[in-house]
Amino acid sequence: MLFRPHKTAMVAPSEALPGRDEPPFDVPELHAVLGTPIKPPFPQGLEVAAFGAGCFWGAERLFWQIDGVYTTAAGYAGGYTPNPTYEEVCTGLTGHAEVVLVVYDPARVSFARLLQTFLQEHDPTQGMRQGNDVGTQYRSAIYHTSDKQRRLAEAAIAAFDADLRAAGYGPITTEIAPLRAFYYAEGYHQQYLHRNPSGYCGLRGTGVSCTIPEEVAR
Repeated sequence: MLFRPHKTAMVAPSEALPGRDEPPFDVPELHAVLGTPIKPPFPQGLEVAAFGAGCFWGAERLFWQIDGVYTTAAGYAGGYTPNPTYEEVCTGLTGHAEVVLVVYDPARVSFARLLQTFLQEHDPTQGMRQGNDVGTQYRSAIYHTSDKQRRLAEAAIAAFDADLRAAGYGPITTEIAPLRAFYYAEGYHQQYLHRNPSGYCGLRGTGVSCTIPEEVAR
């Protein structure tokens, strides 16, 4: 398996691994905690976004615990290689980030609340790493599926960036981009910390409270 010599530099599209037309593995049909399907079609009225906050094990648990979240899944997004494997993503040659797909009911939980949890529970200033996890696959990212989500994400990050700078942190490096494709991770990654309660979780917040401005939350 090849590895990039500079794990924190994004691979060029022309240098990315080719991938494949179909997933090379199966994933469970139902969420191990919520009991809901982790693949579409999802019930009408639900909305979808994906968040990258370092290792997806802890990030997925963070979101499935929020009331109003219908289902979550660990996977890969933001890169170039179709249907990658975990081993391929770890090489840095796919361009993908480890992310959590979050399917939520906007009548029960707002996107602003999801953003607040996301920003507050990891360090969005670290660039191509999160704690001891170093590499492009561990970058902070928000992949949106609507213009409203994009506008909310940009406004929330601008507000939190000011708070972090006042607390002595550097600028927020979170990537904001459309969710063009989401590829499910292998079955053993799905709800990993439910099945392995003592497993690794690299989530570490900054300790700075994230207050979403009222005009952003609406």
